[in-house]
Amino acid sequence: MWTFEEKAVSNGFFHVAGVDEAGRGPLAGPVVASAVILPDGFVAGEINDSKKLTPKKRDQLYEVIMEGALAVGVGVVDAAEIDAINILQASLKAMKVAVEKLSVAPDFLLVDGNFKVPMMLPQEALKKGDSRSVSIAAASIVAKVTRDRMMKEYGALYPGYGLEKHQGYPTKAHREAIAELGPSPIHRRTFKGVSEYTEPVALF
Repeated sequence: MWTFEEKAVSNGFFHVAGVDEAGRGPLAGPVVASAVILPDGFVAGEINDSKKLTPKKRDQLYEVIMEGALAVGVGVVDAAEIDAINILQASLKAMKVAVEKLSVAPDFLLVDGNFKVPMMLPQEALKKGDSRSVSIAAASIVAKVTRDRMMKEYGALYPGYGLEKHQGYPTKAHREAIAELGPSPIHRRTFKGVSEYTEPVALF
C-alpha cells in the first residue's frame, strides 16, 4: 500500500497527498472529496478502501487519520452545482478544493480513478487507487465518513426520504420516497430517478 508513495519520494518529492471522493452515485446530497498527506512512519493498520470497511471501522480509522496525518483537506460541491456542471466536473472540483485546503502544500498527488485533479501539480491517476495506495485509502475514508455524517444531518432536515440510512443512494425505498414526496432541495435534479419528478423550468 506504500508502493506509490515510496516511488514518488524516490523521485524527489516530499509531500505526497492521496486524493479521493465519495458520493458520485447518489441521487441526493453533495460530492465530498478529501486529500491526505501521511507522515513517514505512519502506522497504516487496517486502512483500506472505505467501501471494504464497516461504518464502525471507518469511524475508528477516521479518528486515527485525523490525529496522525500530516495534513487533511476536504472539499464539498453541493447538488445544485453538480446539476450545473455535471458530476464528473463536480468531483474534480471537490478534489481541487480538498488539495487547496491542505495545511501542508503537497508536491505530488496520487488520485483515485482515471482523471487527474485540474491543477498544476505533478500527479498520477490510479485505477482502484483506494485499494493500492495507503494515502488514497485514507482520503477515501475521510471523504466517506464526512459525507455520511452530512447525510445524517440532512436526514433530520428533510425527513421521509431515509437519507440518514442510504446516504442518498438510489435504493428502492429512496426512489419510492422521491416519487411520493417529490425532490428535496438537496436532490440532484439532472439525475435519472429525480429528473422525472422535477417541475420543468419556465422559459420566458
